[in-house]
Amino acid sequence: MATCPALLIAAPASGQGKTSVTCGLARLHARAGRRVQVFKCGLDFLDPQWLTLASGQPVDNLDLWVNGEADVRARLCHASEQNNLILIEGVMGLFDGEPSAADLAQRLGVPVLAVVDASAMAKTFGALVHGLRHYQGGLKWAGALANRVASDGHAHALQASVSADHENPLHAGWLGALRWDAAFTLPERHLGLTAATELPDATARLDAMADALAQTPLGQLDFAEWQRWAVRFDMPAEAPPEIPKLLAGCTVAVAQDAAFCFIYPANLATLGALGARVVAFSPLADHALPPCDAVWLPGGYPELHAESLAHLQRTRHGLATHVAAGKPLWAECGGMMPLFEGLTLGDGRRYAMWSCLPGEVTVQPRLAALGSQQWDTPHGTLRGHSFHYSTVDTPHPPAAQTQPARRFGRPEAVYRHGALQASYFHAWFASSPKATAHLFLPEAA
Repeated sequence: MATCPALLIAAPASGQGKTSVTCGLARLHARAGRRVQVFKCGLDFLDPQWLTLASGQPVDNLDLWVNGEADVRARLCHASEQNNLILIEGVMGLFDGEPSAADLAQRLGVPVLAVVDASAMAKTFGALVHGLRHYQGGLKWAGALANRVASDGHAHALQASVSADHENPLHAGWLGALRWDAAFTLPERHLGLTAATELPDATARLDAMADALAQTPLGQLDFAEWQRWAVRFDMPAEAPPEIPKLLAGCTVAVAQDAAFCFIYPANLATLGALGARVVAFSPLADHALPPCDAVWLPGGYPELHAESLAHLQRTRHGLATHVAAGKPLWAECGGMMPLFEGLTLGDGRRYAMWSCLPGEVTVQPRLAALGSQQWDTPHGTLRGHSFHYSTVDTPHPPAAQTQPARRFGRPEAVYRHGALQASYFHAWFASSPKATAHLFLPEAA
């Protein structure tokens, strides 16, 4: 048990600027010498890359359904014991999803900071903030921050819409206004934000946001005043079961580069807790597959690097030899796409791929699937999600299917060829360490 100031940064919808604000706050306090731990609500891969750069620490994901409440509480309790400040970035709108960011804030008692794009409103800002504050009972409220504000006059109108208490704006829940500025805009593409590692000025963008926040009432708070948002985080009543060393002596080679970059730090931690030795390699650099017992091809952006992936020699040969030898390979989403015979991009260009599985992958302009999923394996239930714009056309029958968490969702196929298993399903390894281990063990194990 420990007490630590904490905020959940939310918004009425996606695209309001909550990632930028969370990054800016993390950067502002990290520059002041404080230890800041940031979490991402939901199962996003890209926002955590920016949050990691801003805070200087790995970012874990929090989802009450996928993680389970006990796991969420344990992660936050550990963080509160080791840090000066905890920030949690919400997902979509505050009340969107089941469970939502609001559900997490309410369950854990974390105050909510609302970031609202006020670029096309004035007094309506107050109505929107009022709704966010009172729509769901039991929420602790920190206040609202107006984003993309046009002028000082615009800011005054927005503040007045929240409360007439101009003598004590913080008490009224007014935490300030941020002007629109391209200097700290975070660019996007089809799966979300552009990866932080792709922008040479990424740190400068974070510093610009931190500098802007430093001029707001929120940014000017003395850190002692942050104790108004202190939260006591308790460990769950029941200790989590000890993770057996099912992968002791096993070396898992993990693809890690710009094409294969969707990796939860918690997944790597789970492999380590299972006893695995993890080694990285880069298919984009055409690395030879390192000596290993199993391979993990995580998701990412193979469609942005299709031409390079089509011309690999050493990596492709190493993976083919690995699969032919009956050694385990787990590929998820973007990691699965190059395993088929061909990849056709949105502009119609087709590239021959690695032919470990029969069939074709086609990238389409519209979202093909999004949502939480679970996979009931013979060794336990893995939870996770899917999020992809491509589709697969293959004669290879699926060996299994995931189950969507929502009734309007669609299942994802799990393909198996020998010890190769592949799916659009992104697994949260900590949801079932035993099932995770069997992704990387020979079938007889």
